[in-house]
Amino acid sequence: MFTIASPYKPTIDQSKVITGLSESISKGSKDNCLLGVTGSGKTFVMANIIKQLQQPALIISHNKTLAGQLYQEIRDYFPQSAVSYFVSYYDFYQPEAYIPSTDTYIEKEAMINDLIDKMRLKATSNIMTRNDVIVIASVSCIYNIGSSEDYAQNILKIDFKTPLNNKTISKRLIELQYDRSEFDFKRGMFRIRGESIDIYPAYEDICIHIEIDHTLVIDAYLFKPLTGKRVSKIDRNEPLIIYPAKHYLADLQAFKKVEQRIRDDLHIEYQDLKNKGKLIEAERLLKKVNYDLEMISEVGYVNGIENYSRYFDDRMPGEPPYTLLDYFWNRYHQNWMVIVDESHMTIPQIRGMYNGDRSRKQTLIDYGFRMKAAADNRPFTFDEFYTRVPKILYVSATPDQWELTKAKRNVYELLTRPTGIIDPEITIRPSSNQINDLISEIESSVAQGHKVLVTALTKRIAEDLTKYLTEKNFKTKYLHSDIKTLKRSEILQSLRRGEFDILVGINLLREGLDLPEIGLVAILDAENEGFLRSRTALIQTMGRAARNINGKVIIYADKMTNSINQAVNEISRRRQYQITNNIKHKITPRSIDKPIKLDIANANNDQKSQDNQIPSQIKDLDKIIPDSLTPHDLKKILKMLDREMKKQANELNFEMAIAIRDKIQQLKNHE
Repeated sequence: MFTIASPYKPTIDQSKVITGLSESISKGSKDNCLLGVTGSGKTFVMANIIKQLQQPALIISHNKTLAGQLYQEIRDYFPQSAVSYFVSYYDFYQPEAYIPSTDTYIEKEAMINDLIDKMRLKATSNIMTRNDVIVIASVSCIYNIGSSEDYAQNILKIDFKTPLNNKTISKRLIELQYDRSEFDFKRGMFRIRGESIDIYPAYEDICIHIEIDHTLVIDAYLFKPLTGKRVSKIDRNEPLIIYPAKHYLADLQAFKKVEQRIRDDLHIEYQDLKNKGKLIEAERLLKKVNYDLEMISEVGYVNGIENYSRYFDDRMPGEPPYTLLDYFWNRYHQNWMVIVDESHMTIPQIRGMYNGDRSRKQTLIDYGFRMKAAADNRPFTFDEFYTRVPKILYVSATPDQWELTKAKRNVYELLTRPTGIIDPEITIRPSSNQINDLISEIESSVAQGHKVLVTALTKRIAEDLTKYLTEKNFKTKYLHSDIKTLKRSEILQSLRRGEFDILVGINLLREGLDLPEIGLVAILDAENEGFLRSRTALIQTMGRAARNINGKVIIYADKMTNSINQAVNEISRRRQYQITNNIKHKITPRSIDKPIKLDIANANNDQKSQDNQIPSQIKDLDKIIPDSLTPHDLKKILKMLDREMKKQANELNFEMAIAIRDKIQQLKNHE
């Protein structure tokens, strides 16, 4: 049962969209689209559609950070439902690769985030056991995670009505990739103490205690892992189900069945490489695969076991892998839906995943590092993704033509903001005198206490313009891809605090760039039609001024391109719609009042313990110079940074965690 917990009620326009889309989806329409302007409450509308339909949902976002924000919002809307988070669980991931031009083999290297791994496993276990499931995922949901049927069958089922003992339970837990430990006790582990056994499921925050006298269970309860405090008794009238500690398992019995198939294919591929004169590659493949097979035979696992998934899954060459979508499909059949957030970005990303993965894998295969079956451990192609989704809702402020064409009559627009803010006025001016005119406009805007965004076409132009404006005594900074992720956040926060007035950038379209202080957005050289000056890019850029009731946009162009015409017409249409709505409902527009948060680097820096000295170091990561550190200090800082990286990742501050990870890697290379 999906029940929303929120003090807000849908506005009239939101209610129309919720009703229209809910009816369209319930009647069987596969493709549906929500065109919602920035600030119109799209996430709230999504939540209400889920509530109306009472169907499980998979919400896909195009990056981890946005997925994290969505997860937190949806979780708050549905506190009683099984809201889960499913993204790539790597804090650091270097895929296996080979560069022929330099004869460089790069071994797979990964650092798994324990919390995200738990949340992924929790997502799949929720799907298996509940009907009120919402999973917020990144595009990693289209990658292979093994068969949902095997996952459902590879369980430990404890029926308290039948005899059992610790030996049987521990043997099955080991088969499910749980580790036994008497000292360290964390997720995915179990321990035996006399006649009792403690199990820490890989997908839970609480542990299971089972006490056995001979073959009878005399006590069973849940407890907190840190304190050992009892949480609740386990109902012994119902079987207790424990799911695997990993999504992909190699059942040793299944391995015995497929091992010969792998060896037969290995022999064929080995001979094929030799016939082509690739003797080194042939011997490399033989050695690599034999080692992997021995490891799987002995311990049931090997780094890179997923490259043999085609055999374990009993799939034919080229047949698509099993992904999170299969878990939904097998459990709910057609009674679930996919919501594609920021579809103008997410759909192209889904389209591109297969080819990028295929190119890397093919090189490994050609040079004898992997068997041909490795190519079938892959993401979905777009067609495979599309055919496995029963109903799709595309959500974007600027949906692409593909989504609009697929949805046809089922495109619902949400063009009004609850705040009543009207889209900014747009002025077109010639680019021949754009800098002098811009300076005049900046002076006027800054005098009114507003901030200014300027978008240029190249990094060099952005830097040169910043230097020029600084020489004219304007407080100016630039923002582009060479600025490290953590520093970008600091720059944006310092702009809001008033430490400078003008921000010059290349692509200021990033979702989540919410700056109510912006009074002017200037777009330079707009007639240069391309990705940065496309219809979608222009609409998004102009939207940066839609948080302030005094916001305006100036486009500098010597000719009106199709993109400019389309963008200006669309913004004008949205302006008129909001104005009419405000008059009709007597709404007085008001600027968004958004509190200024602390810098990410300064968060949680109010304690004086040694551990909490880390954020001040993180703020200036570039100032940590390896050559200036003694071996003792280097090890100390590495340990502190590693702890802080995991903390930030656990709190879903992925940009900060990535910045710290890169610094750790640099220090380790030096060490």
